[in-house]
Amino acid sequence: MSLKSPKSPPPMSLAMRLVPALSLTLGALLCPPAGAAPQAQPDAPSLGFPGLPAGRAPRVEIPWNRLYDYPEIHAHFDRLMEQWPNLLEREVIGHSVENREMRVYILSLPSTGAAEDKPAMWIDGNIHGNEVQGAEATLYAAWYLLENYGSNPRVTQLVERSTFYFLPMVNPDGRAHWFNEAHSASSSRTGYRPDDDDRDGTADEDGPDDMDGDGNIVQMRKHMPGEGTHRLNPDDPRILERVPSNDRGLRGDWILLGSEGIDDDGDGRANEDGPGGYDMNRAWPSSWQPEHVQRGAGPYPLYWPETRVIARFILEHPNIAAVQSFHNAGGMILRGPGSESYGSYPSSDARVYDELGKDGERMLPFYRYMVIWKDLYTVFGGFVNWTYEGLGIFSFTNELWTRSRLFPDASASELGVGDFQESAQYVNDKLYFGSAFVDWHEAEHPLYGSIEIGGFVKDYGRVPPSFLIEEMLHRNMAFCLEHAEAMPWVVVQEATLTRLGGGVRALDVVFRNESLIPTRSALAARDGMGVPDRFEIVPGSGVRVLAGGVRTDRFRADRIELEETTPESIVHEAGVPGRGEVRVRWLLLGDGSAEVAWRGEKGQDRVRTVELD
Repeated sequence: MSLKSPKSPPPMSLAMRLVPALSLTLGALLCPPAGAAPQAQPDAPSLGFPGLPAGRAPRVEIPWNRLYDYPEIHAHFDRLMEQWPNLLEREVIGHSVENREMRVYILSLPSTGAAEDKPAMWIDGNIHGNEVQGAEATLYAAWYLLENYGSNPRVTQLVERSTFYFLPMVNPDGRAHWFNEAHSASSSRTGYRPDDDDRDGTADEDGPDDMDGDGNIVQMRKHMPGEGTHRLNPDDPRILERVPSNDRGLRGDWILLGSEGIDDDGDGRANEDGPGGYDMNRAWPSSWQPEHVQRGAGPYPLYWPETRVIARFILEHPNIAAVQSFHNAGGMILRGPGSESYGSYPSSDARVYDELGKDGERMLPFYRYMVIWKDLYTVFGGFVNWTYEGLGIFSFTNELWTRSRLFPDASASELGVGDFQESAQYVNDKLYFGSAFVDWHEAEHPLYGSIEIGGFVKDYGRVPPSFLIEEMLHRNMAFCLEHAEAMPWVVVQEATLTRLGGGVRALDVVFRNESLIPTRSALAARDGMGVPDRFEIVPGSGVRVLAGGVRTDRFRADRIELEETTPESIVHEAGVPGRGEVRVRWLLLGDGSAEVAWRGEKGQDRVRTVELD
């Protein structure tokens, strides 16, 4: 008896180094003698660009020391598509409220199977308009895979046996407005469908106002000697500190007036009804709650057009086995549940999450692996909650930027980093050379009269400085690829034939999943999500299948869960566990050959020919 099919390549260990070492001989060939003129290197692209820059250049140069607006992000993806037309294509899955294209870029190698037939990873960013670096993180992951395909064994194997779906901007409208208009670090979070935030019957009529026309929405303060709530910090007059409660009647000389703006609608409040007002990360079906419970959720799940087209695409691609969504700030690797009321995840699924999350903490300095509701705050209707709790897909949200990267040494606490305002000004002075803060300056306000305007610009605090963008992108990309490598990969590991007499043979086949993620999450198996796995046998001429089932004991052949109706196709709800196996026994009558196969939604079908001799 033999297996007549090409042998599957052995799985790469996750402990392997991301960049294989070049031999000394190759290094000597590529390095010109000292003083020699630079020589053209036509083969250089085959070396890839793994992150070791000496003597190497990427085929598509993208400066990673800046952030890009909506058309530039798509333009960079299109450049990648032009360079690797056999690997990357795009699909417009819908349009935003303001009619911007929602583009999914699909990375797949056609020669190893159709994109939808391979295990796939969904990677998106920028679900909140101001969380801009999520789009760059998505772009970097695609760029890195393409640049290193064919040169790096790990990347090559991943591209050959997987599919990647990249949606760089879930909220292209919010991103476009954040880049092109006056905003603070926290504004333009929403999509741009008009929404009546203040419930006065008119939508979007009272947003922030750029009173001095400098392109930033900062803060307002007013000097009121002896009548204020705040005083100037004696060491840094840019900082206002609240006067503590006291029995002596001491008052400050300043009051804070909030964000830059005026009362546009004359209702006695300022900046309370800006553009939009909904939250696309509160609008997904799992644990969804209405507006009075979860602000920004909309009237029903998937109400917002951007969320509907994404949900449709993901539902139409059940091969998606991993999800990564990039958010903005905090240095967090987040998984569900989003609310305590959901309960806990099945223990076997939690172990998968824990292994990936804890490995991510080592790869991403100053990041914390966290459960959303328990370690952060309650989120009803979150995206990664839906993709796992509604679809059974292992899903993470990474909050990309952490201010700890600015002063990674523990002694930074001695520099006032523990106090936000003082540490922010320290960073502004020492690392940004004053460019992150708009100095207080006089302005006239129609209600408050003479005031001062000043504060931090929109691209400080929630986004990294230019000199730390690439490190942030690379480390998060590496975490993505770690997750992608964990997607199911089933092989036919062993087939054993036993003669039982009377021309009957028992064929025992071991189907093994070499990766961490099971072919069906425990949650999917428990709740009947998606389509169960199937173990199939197609007998050749002269061979009849008498019975078949999944063995429950590797040493006792009689311990078997028999398929009652169709022994040729055994439905197995539990799937193949991560780094585990399923043993299937078929009872056959006759001579010849047969094909055995595993088929499942989250992995590539595996088919082998078995000789029954």
